[in-house]
Formats: sequence, structure tokens, C-alpha cells
Amino acid sequence: MMHEPILIVGATSDIAEALCRRLAAAGRDLIVAGRDRDALEALAADLSIRYGREMASEPFEALDAAAPEPFFARCRAHAADGLAGLIVCYGYLPQQNVAEHDLEEQRKTFEINFTSVAALLAVAANYFADRRQGFLAAVSSVAGDRGRQSNYVYGAAKGALGVYLAGLRNRLHPCGVHVLTVKPGFVATKMTAGQLNPRSPLVASPERIAADIERALRRKTSVLYTPWWWRWIMRVICLIPERVFVRLKL
Repeated sequence: MMHEPILIVGATSDIAEALCRRLAAAGRDLIVAGRDRDALEALAADLSIRYGREMASEPFEALDAAAPEPFFARCRAHAADGLAGLIVCYGYLPQQNVAEHDLEEQRKTFEINFTSVAALLAVAANYFADRRQGFLAAVSSVAGDRGRQSNYVYGAAKGALGVYLAGLRNRLHPCGVHVLTVKPGFVATKMTAGQLNPRSPLVASPERIAADIERALRRKTSVLYTPWWWRWIMRVICLIPERVFVRLKL
């Protein structure tokens, strides 16, 4: 039902903004949320004017442990007929060599990428379970499939998120609630600027990822590797025996 808005948290990230535009163009109303109030209001206004849909915005701070319940209540107040679903798109990519020695950086990585997301999903899961409809989706990463020396702190947080989403999917399936785990590979975004070569054939655009997410939501896919070839790349990486893997520079 198009009049039931979709809540997108982390809406000003590159992937989320591209997804907002796709969903609005398809006739969906949205509630956009994130840290930057001004950017959110500008995004909501632009989407409303450009696509003629109802848009709302709400601030959200991932590092505020008390935020999920009052935040979700405020978002529900924008939806007279109920929320259609929740998509969590925010994340934090640390420098691995910094996180190895800075425990605060490691804590921040887990707090933003896993703990805060899990708390928000927990609140939303109870809401959608009671309604016996709707969907939950969150952006994890292929980095969570196997720990590698180059990004295992980030990967561990995303791996935990993947397990959490799998558990929610198992729990909520009898309620008719769809749970989507999104596992992008390399994406050219502000978060990865200077760390990836955008011309590499393995690096995708945010628009490509957004198109895959929108399709996965329509098809009720459980786990989305995006672009598709990352499913097979990660399958090969996960099959490498540990005694060989420990010698590799990945």
C-alpha cells in the first residue's frame, strides 16, 4: 500500500539517497532519518517536489543508546495507517590499522555498525510482528563473510549484523514479515573515497546497489549480494582452508 511510508535510516548516505529516489519514483511515501537535520529536510523537500509524494524527516543519532524507542515512536506518528517497512543504511568504516590499537575506535565501529542497528531492528521487529506484515532491511557487507587482516574489525561488526538479521528472519517468517540482508561489495561512496578505484570493474555505483535493493524488496529476497558476482567471490574466499588462508594478504 503506497500510502504506508517506508522509514529509511541513514537516508543521506549515497546508497540510501539513490534508493530514496527509486522508491519515490515508484510512488512510495518515505520518512527519511539520519544525523544531519538540514540535509534530511532538504532531501525530503526535494523528493516531495520532484516525485509528488508525502515525505517526512526525523533526526536519529546512532551513538545515542536511548534513541531507538522514542525515535521509532516519532516515526510512527507520521504514519496514520502504519509503516510499510524499515531500511537501515548507515554505517562506519574505520581505518583497520587505527582500530587495531585504538579501543575507542573499535568500540565506535561496533556501536554504529551493529549495536545501534540491532537495537533499532529489535524495536521495529516487535512492531511489525504485532502487525503481521511489513519488512525489515539492513545494509551489511561482504566483509562480514570471513575475517581478513585488511578490515576484520569492520567485518566482525557486519558479520554480527548478518547473524542478527538471519535470526530475525527465522523469528518473523511465521508473522509474514520479510527480512532482507543486503551485502554489497565495493561501492564508490563518500565512505570509501580514497580507498577504492572507482574505475575498477569490481566497484559499483550507489545507483546500481539501490536498484538491486529495490528489486530484492519486491521479490522478497532473503540475502542480497550486490552486485551479484560477490556471492561467488565470497563463496570461493570462504572455501579456502584456514591453513592456507592465514598466509594470504587479503
